[in-house]
Amino acid sequence: MAAIDEGLAQRVRESLFNLADFADISERKMFGSLVFMVNGHMTCGVGDEGLMLRVGADRYADALTLPHAKEMDFTGRPMKGFLYISWEGLEADEDLSRWLALSLSFILAQPPK
Repeated sequence: MAAIDEGLAQRVRESLFNLADFADISERKMFGSLVFMVNGHMTCGVGDEGLMLRVGADRYADALTLPHAKEMDFTGRPMKGFLYISWEGLEADEDLSRWLALSLSFILAQPPK
Protein backbone atom coordinates (compact mmCIF):
# COMPACT_ATOMS: atom_id res chain seq x y z
CA MET A 1 0.00 0.00 0.00
CA ALA A 2 1.24 3.48 -0.86
CA ALA A 3 2.12 5.90 1.88
CA ILE A 4 -0.70 8.22 2.91
CA ASP A 5 0.21 11.85 3.52
CA GLU A 6 -0.87 12.16 7.15
CA GLY A 7 -0.55 15.95 7.08
CA LEU A 8 -3.08 16.23 4.25
CA ALA A 9 -5.29 13.59 5.88
CA GLN A 10 -5.41 15.66 9.08
CA ARG A 11 -6.21 18.82 7.13
CA VAL A 12 -9.06 16.98 5.35
CA ARG A 13 -10.40 15.72 8.71
CA GLU A 14 -10.40 19.22 10.19
CA SER A 15 -11.94 20.81 7.13
CA LEU A 16 -14.70 18.19 6.82
CA PHE A 17 -15.61 18.58 10.47
CA ASN A 18 -15.69 22.37 10.06
CA LEU A 19 -17.88 22.16 6.94
CA ALA A 20 -20.19 19.29 7.97
CA ASP A 21 -19.90 18.60 11.70
CA PHE A 22 -23.57 17.55 11.71
CA ALA A 23 -22.89 14.69 9.27
CA ASP A 24 -21.68 11.13 9.92
CA ILE A 25 -18.00 11.30 8.91
CA SER A 26 -15.82 8.19 8.85
CA GLU A 27 -12.59 6.94 7.28
CA ARG A 28 -11.57 3.75 5.46
CA LYS A 29 -8.43 2.53 3.79
CA MET A 30 -9.30 1.59 0.20
CA PHE A 31 -7.67 1.74 -3.22
CA GLY A 32 -4.28 2.43 -1.59
CA SER A 33 -5.69 5.64 -0.13
CA LEU A 34 -7.40 6.91 2.98
CA VAL A 35 -11.01 7.52 1.95
CA PHE A 36 -13.39 9.80 3.81
CA MET A 37 -17.08 8.90 3.92
CA VAL A 38 -19.86 11.38 4.69
CA ASN A 39 -23.26 9.92 5.55
CA GLY A 40 -22.04 6.62 4.08
CA HIS A 41 -20.98 8.12 0.72
CA MET A 42 -17.40 8.18 -0.55
CA THR A 43 -16.52 11.87 -0.56
CA CYS A 44 -12.78 12.20 -0.98
CA GLY A 45 -9.51 10.37 -0.51
CA VAL A 46 -5.88 11.12 0.22
CA GLY A 47 -3.31 9.22 -1.81
CA ASP A 48 -0.32 9.48 -4.14
CA GLU A 49 -2.14 11.71 -6.63
CA GLY A 50 -3.07 14.30 -4.01
CA LEU A 51 -6.78 14.49 -3.31
CA MET A 52 -9.39 12.27 -4.93
CA LEU A 53 -12.68 14.17 -4.93
CA ARG A 54 -16.23 13.08 -5.72
CA VAL A 55 -18.25 15.87 -7.30
CA GLY A 56 -21.06 13.93 -9.00
CA ALA A 57 -21.93 13.63 -12.68
CA ASP A 58 -23.75 16.98 -12.95
CA ARG A 59 -20.79 19.03 -11.66
CA TYR A 60 -18.10 16.92 -13.30
CA ALA A 61 -17.55 18.80 -16.58
CA ASP A 62 -17.47 22.22 -14.90
CA ALA A 63 -15.16 21.00 -12.15
CA LEU A 64 -12.69 19.67 -14.73
CA THR A 65 -12.21 23.23 -16.02
CA LEU A 66 -10.94 24.42 -12.62
CA PRO A 67 -7.19 24.79 -12.08
CA HIS A 68 -5.46 21.72 -10.59
CA ALA A 69 -8.36 19.35 -11.38
CA LYS A 70 -7.95 16.37 -13.68
CA GLU A 71 -9.84 13.21 -14.54
CA MET A 72 -9.60 10.38 -12.07
CA ASP A 73 -8.46 7.38 -14.06
CA PHE A 74 -7.78 4.89 -11.28
CA THR A 75 -9.01 1.98 -13.43
CA GLY A 76 -7.29 3.13 -16.64
CA ARG A 77 -10.34 5.01 -17.86
CA PRO A 78 -11.88 8.21 -16.47
CA MET A 79 -14.43 7.76 -13.69
CA LYS A 80 -17.18 10.30 -14.31
CA GLY A 81 -18.01 12.29 -11.20
CA PHE A 82 -14.55 11.81 -9.62
CA LEU A 83 -11.49 14.07 -9.91
CA TYR A 84 -7.91 14.21 -8.81
CA ILE A 85 -6.81 17.53 -7.36
CA SER A 86 -3.05 18.02 -7.69
CA TRP A 87 -0.86 18.93 -4.74
CA GLU A 88 -0.51 22.50 -6.05
CA GLY A 89 -4.25 23.01 -5.67
CA LEU A 90 -4.16 21.95 -2.01
CA GLU A 91 -1.39 24.13 -0.60
CA ALA A 92 -3.66 26.63 1.18
CA ASP A 93 -6.28 25.51 3.70
CA GLU A 94 -8.79 27.78 1.95
CA ASP A 95 -8.23 25.91 -1.33
CA LEU A 96 -8.71 22.54 0.36
CA SER A 97 -11.91 23.76 2.00
CA ARG A 98 -13.22 25.04 -1.33
CA TRP A 99 -12.64 21.63 -2.96
CA LEU A 100 -14.28 19.80 -0.07
CA ALA A 101 -17.25 22.18 -0.12
CA LEU A 102 -17.73 21.37 -3.82
CA SER A 103 -17.85 17.67 -3.00
CA LEU A 104 -20.13 18.17 0.00
CA SER A 105 -22.60 20.15 -2.11
CA PHE A 106 -23.13 16.89 -4.02
CA ILE A 107 -22.79 14.40 -1.15
CA LEU A 108 -25.12 16.15 1.30
CA ALA A 109 -27.86 16.26 -1.35
CA GLN A 110 -27.86 12.42 -1.40
CA PRO A 111 -29.94 10.41 1.08
CA PRO A 112 -27.74 8.92 3.83
CA LYS A 113 -26.78 5.27 3.39
